[in-house]
Amino acid sequence: MNVILASLTFQPGDAGRRGLKMENNNQEPSNRTVTQLHDSHPPVPKTQKRKSQTRAAVWDHFEKILDENGQIIRAKCLYCPKEYEAHPKKHDELPFRFVEGRGFKQFMESSCPRFKIPSRWTVNRDIFGIYSEEKTDLKKLFKRTTQRISLTTDTWTSVQRINYMCVTAHFIDDEWKLNKKIVSFVPVVSHNGESIAKALESCLLEWGVKNIFTIIVDNASSNDVAIGFMKNKLVSWGGSSTRVEYIHMRCIAYILNLVVQDGLKLADASVKKIRDCVRWVRGSPSRLHKFKEFAELLEVEEKSSLCLDVPTRWNSTYMMLRTAIAYKGVFDMYMSSDNTLALEVGSVPSNSDWLSVESLVVFLKTFYDMKIRISGSLYVTSNSFLSEISDLNCTIDDMLQSMSEIQKAMGGKMKEKFSKYWGDPDKMNMIIFFANILDPRDKVEYIEDLMKQMYGESQGKSCFKKVKSKLTMLFEEYVSTYSEYIPSTTSTMMPPPPPVQSENVPVGRAQSRLKTQLKKQKMESGASLNKKSELEVYLNESTIDDTDDFDILRWWKVNSERFPILSKVARDILVVPISTVASESTFSTSGRVLDNFRSSLTPKIVEALICTQDWLRGPNQPIAVEENIDEIEKFEKELTDMRIGIGTSIRDGDNVGNSIPTIDLDEGKTNLEFVKSKSLIGPRIADLWERSGRNCDLSSAERHAE
Repeated sequence: MNVILASLTFQPGDAGRRGLKMENNNQEPSNRTVTQLHDSHPPVPKTQKRKSQTRAAVWDHFEKILDENGQIIRAKCLYCPKEYEAHPKKHDELPFRFVEGRGFKQFMESSCPRFKIPSRWTVNRDIFGIYSEEKTDLKKLFKRTTQRISLTTDTWTSVQRINYMCVTAHFIDDEWKLNKKIVSFVPVVSHNGESIAKALESCLLEWGVKNIFTIIVDNASSNDVAIGFMKNKLVSWGGSSTRVEYIHMRCIAYILNLVVQDGLKLADASVKKIRDCVRWVRGSPSRLHKFKEFAELLEVEEKSSLCLDVPTRWNSTYMMLRTAIAYKGVFDMYMSSDNTLALEVGSVPSNSDWLSVESLVVFLKTFYDMKIRISGSLYVTSNSFLSEISDLNCTIDDMLQSMSEIQKAMGGKMKEKFSKYWGDPDKMNMIIFFANILDPRDKVEYIEDLMKQMYGESQGKSCFKKVKSKLTMLFEEYVSTYSEYIPSTTSTMMPPPPPVQSENVPVGRAQSRLKTQLKKQKMESGASLNKKSELEVYLNESTIDDTDDFDILRWWKVNSERFPILSKVARDILVVPISTVASESTFSTSGRVLDNFRSSLTPKIVEALICTQDWLRGPNQPIAVEENIDEIEKFEKELTDMRIGIGTSIRDGDNVGNSIPTIDLDEGKTNLEFVKSKSLIGPRIADLWERSGRNCDLSSAERHAE
C-alpha cells in the first residue's frame, strides 16, 4: 500500500518504520539527473524559469532526482537505498479534504509522525500551480507545431444540473505517437448550438489554436449549428475553404447506437420477459443464492453471473442476454421447483422467446465487437471507418435475407437508419475514404469495388472519382502550404528550374530551340513527363501485406522522408478519431469523475482537476468502455466466502457471548493473521476483533474449512 507523503510516495517498512531517526541534517542533498524516458512530444526548448521551492520539511531527508528539465521525478532516502516516486498528485482522484480526514491522520501518525500534513487549501493551491505550469507547456507545444488538430467534444449535465462541455484534442507528435489531451472542461449555458459554438471559440482562443482539421460530435441538431458557426469562424481566422470542408465528422458510435436500437425495438417483448426474470432473481439474496445452487447442480460453466441492463444502452442489453442464455436451463429448473417466479413476474419467456433472443445475440455480438473496435483511444481508428460501415451494411443485408420474420423486420428498420446517415456517399465526410486510401495495405485497390457494392455500379463509380479528385485537391493545398518549409520536395513536387539558354543556336540542331521552348512550357505548366507527385508515386506502388502486428503510424514514420508532404496529410487524417468516447470517458471513468463531490466544486476547480490529471498521467491510458464484470464477480465471491468462512465456534460449556470467531487458516498463520491477509474486508474484521479483546489463538481442532 502506498501512502502519499507530501510530494512523495512513502511505503510501509521503510526508514520511518525501522526506528531510524529522521533528524534534519544541514547537509544539502545533491541533485542527481536521470535521463528522461523517451517522450512522445518533441523536446521543449530550455527557457529561464523561476526555480520552484519545495516547502515541505520532508525534503531535508531525501535526495531529489531530477529529469533533464529540472523536474523532480523521484526521491532517494538519505538513510537507506530506497527510492520513491515523486508524483502521487495524479493518482486516486481523492477529494481535497482527504488530508484532513481522521483515518489519514492516524495512518501518518503511525507511519511518519514528523510529517506535517498540509491543509486542503494548500493542496488546492498546489494543484492550481501544477495546472498552470502544465497548461503553459502544452500551449508551447501547440504553438510550435504545424500539424492540424482534431477535436472531440460532448456535453453532459452534472448532478447539480450544470451543463458541462468537454473538449479533447487529438494529434500525432513528431515521433508519430498518438496523443489525446483534454483542453477544456467548462460549463455552458445550455446544450443549444450557439452556447456550444461560443464555448468552442473561447477554448480555441484561449489555447491559441486555429489549425483545426476536424471536430467529431454526435448527431444532435445543436451540433450542426455549432459546426456551421465554427466553419465561418475558422475561415475568418485565415483558414482556406478546403481546410474547413472536412471539419464536421459524425461519431460512428452514436449512429451505430441509433441503428441497433431501432432494430431492438421489434424484439422488445422477448427481451422484456428475460429482463424481468433477471431482475426478479437478482432482487433478493435468497433467490440469487438458490439460483446459483441450481447452476451448480446443472454444472453451468458460465463465469459471469446474471446482470441487468440499462435499456437505453444496447450493449448492456447484449451482455444481459448473452449471460441469461447460458443460464436458460437454470431458469427452467427454478420455475419447475418454485412457481413464485412465474406468479410474480407474470409473463415468463417461452421457447420461442429464447430462440428469438439467441438469434438476436448472434447479430448483437457483431455490433458489440464493432463498438469495442471503434471506441479505441490508443490506436488509429480513422482508417477502419469505411471497413466498419461496410461490414455493418453486410450484416444488415444478412438479416434481411434471414428466414426469421422478426430478423427480417429488424434488418429493415436498421437499413432505414443506416441509409439515413451512410446511404448517400455525397453527404458523407470524405475523410472516411481518404483515411482508407492512406492505409498502405489498402490504398485504392478495393475501395472502388466496395463503393459499387454499397451504392450501386453508377453511383459507386462516380463517388470513387470524386474521392480521388478531392484527395488530390487536399494534397495540393498541403503542397502550397508546406513546400516552402520542405526544400527537399522540390525535385518531386515542383518542376526543376529551367536551364540557362544560349542565344546562339548550335549548327545542325535547328530544332533544339523549339524543343527547349516546348520543354520549358511543359515544366512551367507542371506537366513534366518524368516527374510525379508524392500522391501519384504512393498510389502507383503496390500495397503491403496485412499482418497482425502492422503499425500504420510506424510505416508512415519510416516513409516520411520519401513522402514529406503526403506524410503530413496522413498525420492529420489518421489522427481523426471516429468516436467521441475520449470525451465521454471524462464523464464516466468507471463512474467517478462527475460524482457528487466533484459536482459540488466550482467549475474552475473541476476543470483544473480533470485536465491536470489527464496531462500528468503520462502514457495515454486505454479507455474501458465496459464495466469489468469479472472483477465484480470476484469481489462478490470473496464476500460470500468470507461470510461462509467466518463463523462462531462454541466450545462445550462456553458462553455464547464469549464465542470465538473462527476462519479457515493457512498453515503457520494464526487466526488473526489470516484474517488480516484477506483483501478488502479482512483488515476491517481483524481490527474489530482486536478492539473487542477476544482471544484468537485456536487449536487445530477448532479450525473450520472455508
